Amino acid sequence: MHDSKQYRTEKDTMGKILVPKDKYYGPQTQRAVENFQISGLKLPRSFIEAQGIIKAAAATSNMELGMLPKDKGKAIVQAAEEVIEGKWDDHFVVDVYQAGAGTSQNMNANEIIANRATEILGGTLGTYQVHGNDHVNMAQSTNDTFPAAIQMAAARSLHQRLLPALFQLQKELERKAEEFMPIVKSGRTHLHDAVPIRLGHEFSGYAGTIQSAYQQIESTIDLLYEIGLGGNAVGTIINTHPDYPKKVIDKIRNRTELPFRQPKSMFSFMQNRNAPIRTMQALKELAIHLIKITSDLRLLASGPRTGLAEITLPAVQPGSTIMPGKVNPAILEMTHMVCCQVIGYETTITTAGLASELEINVMSPVIAHSFLESIELLSNTIPTLTEKCIIGIQAKEDNCRKWMESSLSLVTGLSPILGYDYASQIGLEAEEKNMTIQQILQQKGLLTEKIKKAIDPETMI
Repeated sequence: MHDSKQYRTEKDTMGKILVPKDKYYGPQTQRAVENFQISGLKLPRSFIEAQGIIKAAAATSNMELGMLPKDKGKAIVQAAEEVIEGKWDDHFVVDVYQAGAGTSQNMNANEIIANRATEILGGTLGTYQVHGNDHVNMAQSTNDTFPAAIQMAAARSLHQRLLPALFQLQKELERKAEEFMPIVKSGRTHLHDAVPIRLGHEFSGYAGTIQSAYQQIESTIDLLYEIGLGGNAVGTIINTHPDYPKKVIDKIRNRTELPFRQPKSMFSFMQNRNAPIRTMQALKELAIHLIKITSDLRLLASGPRTGLAEITLPAVQPGSTIMPGKVNPAILEMTHMVCCQVIGYETTITTAGLASELEINVMSPVIAHSFLESIELLSNTIPTLTEKCIIGIQAKEDNCRKWMESSLSLVTGLSPILGYDYASQIGLEAEEKNMTIQQILQQKGLLTEKIKKAIDPETMI
């Protein structure tokens, strides 16, 4: 039994339902809370903020077009601004895994804004002087506002957080490349000795990879700017003023200072989640590259006595509960884990994209969660990687030189002089006798000035 003092009775098209007295949401949200106790996960602040921006822009547009009474419209805008600020975040309570398309999430926003607007006009919660559907949701549908909110939240987060973080990572890798350029070391292919390379060359490769990932993500953002507000239920602009779609998008563009625009095909926008799918592929590519870079750094820092130990990483915390003094590459391992999660989220979005049936994609809530969570994770991870690891990497030049001088791949420089087969025999003999290439050549009386120059790592580079 519910304590009647703690609840108010509301009703919707399905009948009466008890809603907690102090909550600004209403009956449809309450039904979603009762139906979908699945994960405890909620859509993020960036999405709620985007919902608030849409609701404020819609109310302002509808007032200007004479469709919404000014008193109600102004109250809606004030309530929506409070949503944008985060004042009512605790009242957004719908689980990520909810009814298809995001109707519950849309109604969560509509009911909060309707109740708060009613309160602003002097009414009490649950009396709905401002109605969630008739007023707050005027000229809208879940089917156009929900995917628009996904793309708005993603575009803003990418611009404000992820791309700046990637740019900073690229710059720090470039600085390390310049710092390490004088250091010559053994290259490795197939995890085996290869011809000499500069440590700075390796880091310049990492910087170039991040730059490429940055450009790839940046190029996909343009598709995120196409938001089909006004498309309403299926793209036919039903129940909207003819001027509403352009007006509402103009207001969002002016507010966010990002070039949001109407899609070339409203029906395509309604049917598919093209922009999240494509952008998520670029985020997956970034995750793959970050795994490669962090794995390389772990190998290069392995040891400190029994590994490659060509670089040292900043120590950030103890690495073992049993081995005193052990320090692990914690930041690199954390980054790798995050990237595994992002790759998993990309698979989720791909499979959810297959649920675009006829006029809408009903899996939009899980797409929103997976997409925006990926951006959030990467936006938090990359600055941590940069600040707590990359900046503090130091080279161990003595170890780099030791491995390089003992590398059998120095025989590569002999091929043009002695021939490939004879150079191979020298390499095999050095391996069998556990000697360096230079020692074998000295033993055979072949260490001429020409040969010395040919196997000089600086010359080979």
